[in-house]
This record gives sequence, C-alpha cells and structure tokens, in this order.
Amino acid sequence: MQQEILNRIATFSQNMNLSEETLSTLRKEFPKVHFTYCSDDDIIDASPLRKFEDFNIYLVDGNDHCLKFTANLDEATGVVLAEVHTDEND
Repeated sequence: MQQEILNRIATFSQNMNLSEETLSTLRKEFPKVHFTYCSDDDIIDASPLRKFEDFNIYLVDGNDHCLKFTANLDEATGVVLAEVHTDEND
C-alpha cells in the first residue's frame, strides 16, 4: 500500500462520519484495498498505525492466506477503520 493512498483514506474518513456508507464509498474509490469496519474495542494485541479522535486505522496483511495486523505499508493488503467509542461517564 502506498502512503498517499493511506493519507487519502485517513482524510476522507476524518471528513465523514464513519459508517458502512463511508466504507462503501472507500471500496469503490480503492477497489484493490480490503476494508473492515469495527469497534476499536474489538481489536486485541494490535497497535493502530494512526489514531484519531473518533477512529483508529490499522493495517492488515493477507498475503499468506491468513490475515494478520501489520505496521508495514509494503505488506498491507487491507485497512481496518476502528471506531473509538467514548464513555460519557469518564
């Protein structure tokens, strides 16, 4: 994955409310990238590549028939956009 593509994904996602519709648009814009949308609480033992107020970005490597998180852009085949939920009671 190229840094420019990741930057465009991040910028677009920041400007939109993260949703399935956002991912649908991203999938059309970047058809070779696999996108996943989940809650950041669902991700265990991985550090986000980029952190934002409302979501984090993780990279996924699916080159060896098994998905795994990666921080290496050259290995990345997909992007996880993980929504950050804040507890109003904090």
